[in-house]
Amino acid sequence: MVSMQTVAVIVQDGVEPFGLGSLVEVWGEPYHPEDDNPVFDFRVCTPRPGRVRGRAGFDLHVDHGLEAIEDADLVCFAPRHDFLDFDPAVLASARSSYERGAIVYAHCSASFMLAEAGLLDGRECTTHWRYGERLARMYPKAIVRPDVLYVHDGNILTGAGSAAGIDASLHLMRQTFGAKVASTTARRIVVPPHRDGGQAQFVRTPMGQTEADTLAPLLVWASDHLDEPLPVERLAAQAHMSARTFARRFRDETGTTPLQWVTNQRLALAEEMLENSALSVEQIATRVGFGNAATLRHHFSAARGTTPVQYRRTFSTVDQSVRAV
Repeated sequence: MVSMQTVAVIVQDGVEPFGLGSLVEVWGEPYHPEDDNPVFDFRVCTPRPGRVRGRAGFDLHVDHGLEAIEDADLVCFAPRHDFLDFDPAVLASARSSYERGAIVYAHCSASFMLAEAGLLDGRECTTHWRYGERLARMYPKAIVRPDVLYVHDGNILTGAGSAAGIDASLHLMRQTFGAKVASTTARRIVVPPHRDGGQAQFVRTPMGQTEADTLAPLLVWASDHLDEPLPVERLAAQAHMSARTFARRFRDETGTTPLQWVTNQRLALAEEMLENSALSVEQIATRVGFGNAATLRHHFSAARGTTPVQYRRTFSTVDQSVRAV
């Protein structure tokens, strides 16, 4: 398991309260007796300790300076109103954190700071959809993906606006500690453990295009039938639509295709079963609808960057002496 014990968040004048709050909610909770999830050494720091001006009717008082990030495993940069006002000390902190191997995470408009520091050159990244074109224009070496909720490229994590900060943090929690810990964290803060789709679903739909919010029952039904074939035609019939209309409405509502959504749900279920069951990989592949272990390995490796067997060795809660691989 990857070690992550210390989390530091850098704030500056004009800090966005929800952006900071989304980081605190996932990483900064000092006590949660309902589970045995990790508790982190969580630090909020700033270039000049003391009063940090907010932009929502209240300010912060921050005791820690930038020296607090020097041993942090995860260094987060909270978004701020004046995001093109770059502090050289903060840029240097981003570079030094990256160079020593810490995970560097910029949420929303803070992605511009990483770009200014040169850390997004040649990397995939994202920011709030409102700023995607500007980020790409200002930093042409960055590979901007404005239609996703977060991008994890190496030890650089970038998230889209507002609530996507929680999505990105839960993704990192899942990658580091496993699906069970991420799901428990999501349950504690009352959000889905994984949101499908991307920022496209939050951009205002032009007049004349379909706006749909009617597929929730179908998604629940499909989640209960993942072990069965779920081609578009069957899903469309269940929703009482033509396949063409259904595919269009599905993308409008979820921001992804039916095939990708089903694949993501099957992978999420496979993660849970790899962690919490004694079933073999072949049996899990059948239970989640991939049919065989080879297909599960293909999708799992492509999406998670590891094999099902390796994932199980890292995150399983089952006694290895009584389970098959």
